Amino acid sequence: MTEVGGLPVAPDPEALGFDRAGLERLDAWMADMVGAGQVAGVSTLLMRHGQVVDFRTRGRARLNDEAPMGRDAIFRIYSMTKPVTGVALMILFEEGRWRLDDPITDFIPEFADLKVYAGVDDGGGMIVEDMVRPPTMRELMSHTAGFGYGLFDIHPVERAYREQGVLRAGSLDELVGRAARIPLMFQPGTEWFYSIATDLQGLIVERLSGMTFGAFLQERLFGPLGMVDTDFQTRPDNVHRLTDLYAGDGSGGLRPATAAFDMPVNDFTRPPRFEGGGGGLVSTATDYARFCQMILNRGELNGVRILAPGSVDLMGRNVIPDAVLARSNPLRLLPFNPAFGFGLDFAVVIDPPALGLLEGRGTMSWGGGGGTWFWIDPENDLIFIGLIQRLADPVGDAFRAQARALVYAALTHPEK
Repeated sequence: MTEVGGLPVAPDPEALGFDRAGLERLDAWMADMVGAGQVAGVSTLLMRHGQVVDFRTRGRARLNDEAPMGRDAIFRIYSMTKPVTGVALMILFEEGRWRLDDPITDFIPEFADLKVYAGVDDGGGMIVEDMVRPPTMRELMSHTAGFGYGLFDIHPVERAYREQGVLRAGSLDELVGRAARIPLMFQPGTEWFYSIATDLQGLIVERLSGMTFGAFLQERLFGPLGMVDTDFQTRPDNVHRLTDLYAGDGSGGLRPATAAFDMPVNDFTRPPRFEGGGGGLVSTATDYARFCQMILNRGELNGVRILAPGSVDLMGRNVIPDAVLARSNPLRLLPFNPAFGFGLDFAVVIDPPALGLLEGRGTMSWGGGGGTWFWIDPENDLIFIGLIQRLADPVGDAFRAQARALVYAALTHPEK
């Protein structure tokens, strides 16, 4: 059997239940988006039953370079770093180093005296109250701990994160010090808000393992899985494979992105200020597919076991309390509800028909601020990786939605 990036390639997509014409429609849509100037390039990789069904690239890694996008192109995956961080923490979970209901102050004592936002006074200042209890590790891994991020101008706590420059800290320890001066957005476990929680998870990995976060990932995850191009910076010999990042220019075209989330775009040729578990990695389609296939295989790839099956099952099980899912809140990044929840560093589909979706029950997913996305569908035994290089906006949302629609339309014989 032929391989690409160390992944076996199916000789016939139809043997795995896919209609060739349907897959061509997926590729044609991606090609049309490149042709329309909506993105510079795109790379999509679809696997089923552990084999590559379809792997296409369109466009260019850099608009000023005539060379076509390569299959080995390296992308800034931003928040697709988060599930990787969660797996790293679960490795230590299996070693008995922590438990889901441990208070995070056991590992980050700097947060022992956190207050909680309770409104604003007549002068616009924040009113605070005491924490009922510290957030737990379960809440840290599900963004229900109450931390902010500083990426959204929608709440006084979020604005405080931006004003305090939490994400612009020079180290993870400094990030913690800045966040410790800001109250939680809500009492732990009572709401969901996208946050620095995964960067804090990376710090906990460092403190428990005695290694830098990057070194831990290389030794315990990337090396064993053969993820040779995933790291917090590119090797000098790989710089030519790193894709440029773009943003919409307001006129239907693209402009080079010089800043992302109020910070200069990292060129990844130098070590980062800190190895951020929330969004610091670069990767390739095949590298990230290896990670996703390991998750789909419930912790194992090619005879290498990273996690026990039960640990992966735990990550893919919704942990947002029912009372939180039952009410809507405009502060949430995604419309979580009783049919759509969040596990440990993955979004989780609980009831696909209720959402009008064709994907399988228990599908795990997330995306990145540079337009990248993935999903892992255990019921249909498939994974999909989509990589573009456009800062997250409605165009990126369209890619994610259309890819899902076209992939499942092409899966005409799921019984195979």
